[in-house]
Amino acid sequence: MTSSVPAFAASVAELVARVGDGDELAVAKAECGAAMEGTRCLVAAGRRNLRLLTVPTSSLQADLLIGAGCLREIETSGVSLGEFGQAPAFGRAVRAGSLKVKDYSCPGIYAALQAGEKGIPFMPLRGFLGSDILTHRDDIRVIDNPFADAGDPIVLLPALRPRFTLFHAPLADRFGNVWIGRQKPLMLLAHAAHEALVTVEEVVDTHLLNDPLYGPATIPSLYVTAIAVAPRGAWPLALSGRYDQDTEHLARYAKLAATAEGFAAYLAEYVLADTRV
Repeated sequence: MTSSVPAFAASVAELVARVGDGDELAVAKAECGAAMEGTRCLVAAGRRNLRLLTVPTSSLQADLLIGAGCLREIETSGVSLGEFGQAPAFGRAVRAGSLKVKDYSCPGIYAALQAGEKGIPFMPLRGFLGSDILTHRDDIRVIDNPFADAGDPIVLLPALRPRFTLFHAPLADRFGNVWIGRQKPLMLLAHAAHEALVTVEEVVDTHLLNDPLYGPATIPSLYVTAIAVAPRGAWPLALSGRYDQDTEHLARYAKLAATAEGFAAYLAEYVLADTRV
């Protein structure tokens, strides 16, 4: 959280220019409002050595960043293209050992972000007990429950407070409040991250927080760092209530990205060929 008055960026490229090489970036799952135009701008800007947190999973967004060489590390519960199969760039990077992968679970990521949101150092959770995640994560602790007799273990997850979060939403108002509809994880992301960068379909004059229908699902400007308008900014993924995913395009991506050469062709056609001001 930074200023109570978000900046309105002149372009999506200007918005994501706040993210530098080596920064930590958190993104929401595809169904929540993936900032795909923002992601393409990051790739076009040549960002490198980013650390990506997916909340809790990702699809094309993460795969695009991986294939373009933008990431050094990903913390995730899964990267997949869903009905279109394995995320090909992710699979190649894992097999080649070129990407550090920190395994997590969906409830674990949400719980750790809740700790970050509340400003506390950790969050207890039982579901990790007996899992392989504890074998591979030395930053997760197991202690005895201090409120019970000995022999009652509990897992402590360190708080997650990403440097940036980047997501796409349907509406913002001119006061910097952002309406997210049913996508409550975006509220959690904005609360937990140090800076929330948001692309939106449109900006309206109505004060969203004062509207009895929009207000309960609106992120106050206090938690928003900067906003840029990006019509169809989640494409080719869906934005709930606005447009469906572009299944033809996603199928084409899956086919092309199955090879490194095909991925490079996709990048040249759909990302690097664009001119952004």
